[in-house]
Amino acid sequence: MSRIIRVVKETFRKYPMIANSTVYGTMCVGAEFSQQILTKRILNKTEPPEPIDTDVLGRYAIVGTLISPNILYFWYKWLDKAFVGTAPKIIVKKLLIDQFIMTPPFYVVFFVTMSLLEGKKDLFEECRQKFIPTFKTSCVFWLPAQAINFMLVPPAARVIYVGMCSFVWINMLCWIKRNDYNAIKEE
Repeated sequence: MSRIIRVVKETFRKYPMIANSTVYGTMCVGAEFSQQILTKRILNKTEPPEPIDTDVLGRYAIVGTLISPNILYFWYKWLDKAFVGTAPKIIVKKLLIDQFIMTPPFYVVFFVTMSLLEGKKDLFEECRQKFIPTFKTSCVFWLPAQAINFMLVPPAARVIYVGMCSFVWINMLCWIKRNDYNAIKEE
């Protein structure tokens, strides 16, 4: 077991982007897969059960491996250099900058990229429809999660910690993406 831990640590030290991309991508696909199992197999009792949508899993693999972790890797690297330390004042600055400067364009990239991968004609329609509720929900989830991140998590483990939180968050995001927000608002 200690050899495995040593190899993992060495991989993260030598190849941080590849390691972070692999873990974050796995978290994204795992979150979407668990969301599909929940909605298609557990909550929906039709026989035979709906098949797992591998095209959707593929889209989450692309976004979760090639796009999101690379943005986050460089973002957190910059943020840690720009705001050094764990003093409460520094933490608050990091939280606010992360949530209100990085998060909005990050969600635009997510919705637009997913729309592009889905072949939608209007790449911004879903973003316009779901951005505000997604951002509000993310404030409730991510501000406490990032406070823990910036206070307690070592810089080398930040993307992985965010990846684990993202597993929970992406389950919520998958639900938001899967549902028609206008229909929910009208109910």
